[in-house]
Amino acid sequence: MQEKRSIRSNKERTETTRAALVNSARALFVEKGYAETGTPEIVTRAKVTRGALYHHFKDKADLFRAVIEAEMQEVAASINDQTEGIANPLTALSTGATAYFEAMTIPGRARLLLLEGPVVLGVIEMERLDRLTGGQTLLAGLEEAHRQGLIGDIPRAALADLLAAAFDRAALAIAEGHPPAPYRAAIDALLDGIRV
Repeated sequence: MQEKRSIRSNKERTETTRAALVNSARALFVEKGYAETGTPEIVTRAKVTRGALYHHFKDKADLFRAVIEAEMQEVAASINDQTEGIANPLTALSTGATAYFEAMTIPGRARLLLLEGPVVLGVIEMERLDRLTGGQTLLAGLEEAHRQGLIGDIPRAALADLLAAAFDRAALAIAEGHPPAPYRAAIDALLDGIRV
């Protein structure tokens, strides 16, 4: 029994240390940017040792990757919460776009995911992380819309890429303080334009 408690507390300590590092790094990356944030600042803010950082993460880029992945998971969860149970895939896409815009208004998120992430990790790694955290739902929604006869024979992968770029550009504008309503209306117009 004592051994189980010890194992559990070690696991809890590990999770607590990892969370402290990710949260502290996120705050600093948002505040100063990736390039201007040093690992000594991160461990000081997290109140852990430098050894703890390198026990959990290979380097600063690996820690940044963990921050990005956590942000992407939160965005995906927000979209899933808002679209769960919607039968019409185009309605789900429109609702998902709105949920995406709302999720991206969390301070610093647009900067991390849309500006810093592609520069630090590269576009290919960002796409890989996006696929792991639910980024395929846009393509899946378009495939389902095609299967239901709601959209024509448009190349769905290319359409998903273009719509994702439009969503990202709108999210950046909204995060910068532009009113969201015109962007939501434009996205709805785009989705209306692909209907048969």
